[in-house]
Amino acid sequence: MKSPLLLVLLALVPLFASAAPSTAPATPVEGTDYVVIAGGKPYAALAGKVEVAEVFGYTCIHCAHFQPVLSAWQKKQPSWVRFTPVPAAFGGYWTPYARAYYAAAKLRVLAKSHDAMFKAVHETGTLPIQNVSNQEIAAFYAGYGADPKAFVAAMDSPATDLLIDRARDFATVTGVEGTPTLIVNGKYRVLGRSFDDSLRITDFLVARERAARK
Repeated sequence: MKSPLLLVLLALVPLFASAAPSTAPATPVEGTDYVVIAGGKPYAALAGKVEVAEVFGYTCIHCAHFQPVLSAWQKKQPSWVRFTPVPAAFGGYWTPYARAYYAAAKLRVLAKSHDAMFKAVHETGTLPIQNVSNQEIAAFYAGYGADPKAFVAAMDSPATDLLIDRARDFATVTGVEGTPTLIVNGKYRVLGRSFDDSLRITDFLVARERAARK
């Protein structure tokens, strides 16, 4: 499954338009800015929280570029917004890294290694995008305190198998076609034209969900 293209629209504006007052962004429109997911449910529902799930892949360059923008956005969110990363398990070279995500979470090294994994794959080349072995991945996480043997075991465990199936099912049910994709409360799939646009639409949908609960 391929990653979506990030489009930047450049408008040609007459010189006299520079003096015109700026207008507020248009209200997001269903079918253009987001898709309503029939019968959709959050990936990990929690009472009182509005969930924003990101279907992502460590092997996705767009996800790597999005990560610092998304991280800054997360820090601004109120306590009632729950952010949930969901690793894409599309098969092929996606799945070992999805397993790595869940193993890192189990061994409690995820928080300090998440950003570094993107850099290892896309900047330093410490890890290959394709044909990576579990041992290579485990060696990377050893640098963050994980025992390599325990890490490989966690990647191959039945518990991780179930999480991979769950992540794959969530991506299928919500209609994910590429990464990164944001899903709000399992009900809305965001169709942003850029990182900032995706987050603008997400903020709108989060506010809608919050208001609906009140």
